[in-house]
Amino acid sequence: MTKHFASQADLTEKVVTFDRLSENAYAYTAQGDPNTGVIIGDDSVLVVDTQATPVMAQDVIRRIREVTDKPIKYVVMSHYHAVRVLGATAYGASEIIASKDTYDLIVERGAFDMKSEIERFPRLFQAVESIPGLTWPSIVFQRQMTLWMGSLEVQILQLGRGHTKGDTVVWLPKDRILFSGDLVEFDATPYAGDAYFTDWPTTLDAVEDLRAVQLVPGRGAALKNEAAVAAGIRGTRDFIADVYRGVQTRAAAGLDLKTIYREVVAELRPKYGQWVIFDHCMPFDVTRAYDEATQYVDPRIWTAERDIAMWKALET
Repeated sequence: MTKHFASQADLTEKVVTFDRLSENAYAYTAQGDPNTGVIIGDDSVLVVDTQATPVMAQDVIRRIREVTDKPIKYVVMSHYHAVRVLGATAYGASEIIASKDTYDLIVERGAFDMKSEIERFPRLFQAVESIPGLTWPSIVFQRQMTLWMGSLEVQILQLGRGHTKGDTVVWLPKDRILFSGDLVEFDATPYAGDAYFTDWPTTLDAVEDLRAVQLVPGRGAALKNEAAVAAGIRGTRDFIADVYRGVQTRAAAGLDLKTIYREVVAELRPKYGQWVIFDHCMPFDVTRAYDEATQYVDPRIWTAERDIAMWKALET
């Protein structure tokens, strides 16, 4: 098997869709690439996740300008990963909002994550030289905050740990539309290298309790009815459970990480192998699950050097 990250061979450009979900909400999706959410209030615009570079963000801005000329005032970071947030400066927003846990992760590991993600996903960092540096929030909240964009209520919620410890969702209670970040994926493999496997299902229960009728996942098509929303949540929950169960059982039996990796990938490929970035995510996911099942409650930092060492150890 290759010693190079599977994502480095992913060079095919994706078709972008800009879906109108309601009078106030739009979903920018691209066949499994990272999604961006757009909320239009009475007097301003809020963007959920920014794309990876300021140049890439220009396509989101172009589509926003096709439907409104209101100023883009807010950016919300669903979590700290570089591919989600490093395009923020393009929007000229007066406020960038993140959870306190996300802020702490930026302080602790943002620079490491930026370097490692750029090397892992070259196609998703077009015009990487346009990134001015890390994205820092101007507003940091704990657990929840509410914005009023004129008469439109926007709830920004931290429902629990899952994809990271800082995961943030954006909820429109009037329309019952949820922007989930990478807590929920659809037909796309959850990246769990910074995850809390034992917490994630409970956090998904809290997502489910909102009873969204539409949901914009971190990757994959917008889910436009309650059945599709349920399917997206269920698929994410099943994947996380299947990975962790497969790893935990084998770790308890004393198998080494490389053997566990090969067996779990073989076991899960028939069910999930067609999902976007399956081959890229699985080494990171299995490694993190092994860590959590054995000795590391909190995720270890992924440096570019650790990325490469892990990939070579498992893929050769």
